[in-house]
Amino acid sequence: MRNSGDGTGAGGPYRQHGSTAGHTIRQPVQPAAGGGAVAVGDIGYRGPTACAAAGITYRQLDYWARTGLVEPSVRPAYGSGTQRLYSFRDVVLLKIVKRFLDTGVALQNIRTTVQHLRARGFQDLERMTLMSDGATVYECSSPDEVVDLLQGGQGVFGIAVGVVWRDVDVALSQLHGERVDTGETLIGNNPTDELARRRNRAV
Repeated sequence: MRNSGDGTGAGGPYRQHGSTAGHTIRQPVQPAAGGGAVAVGDIGYRGPTACAAAGITYRQLDYWARTGLVEPSVRPAYGSGTQRLYSFRDVVLLKIVKRFLDTGVALQNIRTTVQHLRARGFQDLERMTLMSDGATVYECSSPDEVVDLLQGGQGVFGIAVGVVWRDVDVALSQLHGERVDTGETLIGNNPTDELARRRNRAV
């Protein structure tokens, strides 16, 4: 993966360009049974939920976990009967991988991109666009960098990470998560959810 504009090759450093002050992505929360909110770091999502939010099949999810492409960072599978738990960031990565694969980016380049994104914190992601010419993935953190890359003939398509983040946030808000500490099921905000309707009637 290359960071556009600074001449670094694959394997980086991955220096950021442009100011990112005031452009952080909201960290999602999910309602707990007691009515409070649970922070994103305290929530895990089971495989089927991660698949639904990322738009992938369970076979893809399983293969990517077994090959180390995107592994569940909350809880790996220890054997039969154990459930993998994915973090919110894991699901964002799953969706990004799916988009890259759909456009024909080489798997090794996708692996490099995933490793780079995993090493980052929550900062800067909303303004980041991942551009690719099919052979190399470039990180752009400003509109000017995107334009420069396109004018240079290197960018064929792009993925706005902030848009993916918000899409996953909306999808997971309608699904069920799980508290990492207690295993409690967290009910999403989908008004058509039967469990949510029963819970609301009981209040």
